[in-house]
Amino acid sequence: MNLLINYIKGFLSRSGSYVISATILARVFSFIASWLALKFIENDELGVVLFAYNIVIFLLPISGFGLNQSLIRYGALLKTEEEKNSLFLYVLKKGVLASLLLVFLLIIGSFFITFKFENTQVYLIILSFLIIPTFVFEIIRAQFRLQHNNKSFAYTEFIHSIILLISILLLSYFFKEMGYAIALLVTPLATSILFINKLNINFKSTIKTTIATFSFWKYGFFASLSNVVTQLLFVIDILLIGYLLEDTEMITNYRYISLIPFSLLFLPRVFIATDFVTFTEKIYDKNYIVNYIKSYVLFFVFASVFLVLFCWLFSGTILGLLDKSFIQFTETFLILMFGITGIYILRGLFGNLLSSIGKANTNYYIASFGLLLNIISNYYLIPKYGIKGAAITSALLMWLTGILSAVLFWYLYKKLLLKKL
Repeated sequence: MNLLINYIKGFLSRSGSYVISATILARVFSFIASWLALKFIENDELGVVLFAYNIVIFLLPISGFGLNQSLIRYGALLKTEEEKNSLFLYVLKKGVLASLLLVFLLIIGSFFITFKFENTQVYLIILSFLIIPTFVFEIIRAQFRLQHNNKSFAYTEFIHSIILLISILLLSYFFKEMGYAIALLVTPLATSILFINKLNINFKSTIKTTIATFSFWKYGFFASLSNVVTQLLFVIDILLIGYLLEDTEMITNYRYISLIPFSLLFLPRVFIATDFVTFTEKIYDKNYIVNYIKSYVLFFVFASVFLVLFCWLFSGTILGLLDKSFIQFTETFLILMFGITGIYILRGLFGNLLSSIGKANTNYYIASFGLLLNIISNYYLIPKYGIKGAAITSALLMWLTGILSAVLFWYLYKKLLLKKL
């Protein structure tokens, strides 16, 4: 029990309460902003903007060629603030150029695609520029974490959500769908402008970083690819349900039944976002890492048991709040709840520990393997069990990829420590 208490105290001492509060509030404000957009904009027009936006969202993880991922991992290994600031300036310059290249390629590519909906290309071109301010926003957040300033990191999340809410309220009301697209674009830009000076970095500094080697770029590239493939893992079920069942109602049912389980995945992300820099700095201290793993796993075992038990007892009530017709899919809901515990206990932790030892490529291979198994399994289970089959596949893969992450981490970590001796 002392292990659990010390873990929670450590999390709170690193301003974890600010991070978790800001994350929850951001989700609430984002929901309100989406609701406002529905009130001010016709559904068919809003759908066109969202279609273009989803294309851009899929590419956001590779903005800056993933250099924001490299910054947080390699920056944590640097000893001085001067070195970390120098690395930030390098990532800012190179990452913006890489993001500009992606924007250019996306715009050029849009001229070779025949879009089904009118004005899709216009919105895609506008929203493609979202790649640049989003990258800058992410590296500012990463730098706050490197400075162990999780309070400011949390504020970036909170202020971003406030600006999003206000901009969507005003711009959607006056300029409809075009205003909504502009609101999405200006939100990370405005937030970045507000916070970049709070980093206390001399932007005229001429000190060059020595850590930005090929491995640095390779790490960021594979980390970003891993995020893209992981996104696909959550999307592929919906796509295959539509393709194999040819029933749009089943797509809607699965989308809403999975809404609560997948939304709850924010919890391990909050803990990892708060702690990643700390355990990466101490990655060669085996005793610290082992104790951290024990503490984390213990905490999320308790959290998982509580959530599964709660949902098992009140699943009918929970699903009924969404729609009474969803109660018939209680088994599917509980299977997904069991599945996310695999991410809670194993995948969330060991996937990030793999990143902390520089093995982002291993995460990519695990996610790709999971994606392949997802497609194969769903082709068999969805026609046989319907959306329950998709839930079974997802739940099994959450646990399987978690176990693979744990096994490979321990294997690679032992090799890393031996190499260090």
